[in-house]
Amino acid sequence: MSLTVTNLLRQARTGLLLLLAATLVLGVAYPLAVFAVGRLTPGRADGQLVSAGGAPVGSRLLGQAFTGDEWFHPRPSAAGDGYDPTASGASNLGPESTDLLATVEERRAAVAAADGTDPAAVAPDALTASGSGLDPDISPEYARQQVARVAQARGLSTAQVDGLVAQHTAGRQLGFLGEPTVNVLALNLALRDLAARG
Repeated sequence: MSLTVTNLLRQARTGLLLLLAATLVLGVAYPLAVFAVGRLTPGRADGQLVSAGGAPVGSRLLGQAFTGDEWFHPRPSAAGDGYDPTASGASNLGPESTDLLATVEERRAAVAAADGTDPAAVAPDALTASGSGLDPDISPEYARQQVARVAQARGLSTAQVDGLVAQHTAGRQLGFLGEPTVNVLALNLALRDLAARG
């Protein structure tokens, strides 16, 4: 009888020591190590926040709405009322969906009218939302499509605005993955600074 009680106490003690060791390693040491690695790569662990005038104005990783002719517009968003990170997700409408086709045609007409572009030449990313609805980037083609409208609204030359688009065009990742992109937030902040100087 006392041997069984001794075994139970020894097993309970071993279990408690393992629980304490696992808590220290997985509940304290590992989170601290992850936090330290995050601090060694500034900006990456904080969502790549972008600041202007000392205050955060957005993230390089999340799209946001810009309205008005004086701004470059992002691609459409299917996230809630638009760029709502709590409602991120695609519409799940397939290529045979009449609702999707109607939405694309509405967007085509609106974008063509706003940018003074032939409806047949509207960039594809101006017509469809990204899978997350939070895509921060547009194609260089869609950015160039908007240059004349933005330049006129800002009183700048198209060459100045086109130069900003070229400066903010990122190439393919590792030189061969994906397509070139333009971050809309970074481009609009540079546009604001250019307009303030000019």
